[in-house]
Amino acid sequence: MTTATKITIGRLLLIPVFVVFAVHYGQTVSQGAPLELYRWLAVGTFILASVSDALDGCIARRFNQQSRLGMILDPAADKGLMLAAVITLTFSPWPGGLPLWLTTIILSRDVFLILGALLLNHVVGHVRICSHWTGKVATCFQMVLLAWVMLQFPEGLLKEIILGVTGTFTFLSSVLYVTDGIRQAQASGHGEAESQ
Repeated sequence: MTTATKITIGRLLLIPVFVVFAVHYGQTVSQGAPLELYRWLAVGTFILASVSDALDGCIARRFNQQSRLGMILDPAADKGLMLAAVITLTFSPWPGGLPLWLTTIILSRDVFLILGALLLNHVVGHVRICSHWTGKVATCFQMVLLAWVMLQFPEGLLKEIILGVTGTFTFLSSVLYVTDGIRQAQASGHGEAESQ
């Protein structure tokens, strides 16, 4: 097992640690006596996990440690950390938590992508997932929102704008990914028809 993969596994293990700290902080908030130590432990764990993402990628490229296991675990760890944070900051009583409508859009997109990829792989025999700039923008704004909530920046118009932009690009990226999946399925079908 490569060093890069070990770091990725470490990031996976940090996800439940983050959730525990975040949920404990939410519980202290609901009890009317917020314990800031839990919030900062959650923030620190999230930052450590995020930094490890860049670190394992750098090590994998620098020392040629790309592996099939790493290619599977790395995106799983990234998505797992993001979804864990989104869900926790929506359903745990953090001040200024994420709204349910945004979380629904984010979760729906990921569910559609996973199911679509599995279906396309079953029907076509392979699937090619091409990242789109709208998805990268959506992820960037999701990270900004998570930081906004965890660092408890003030509520107001700016946050509402960021929420709107995040929701818009998340939805738009899901439409584009679904459209690309349909295009791949149609292209494969045409190829089979032409060969007959």
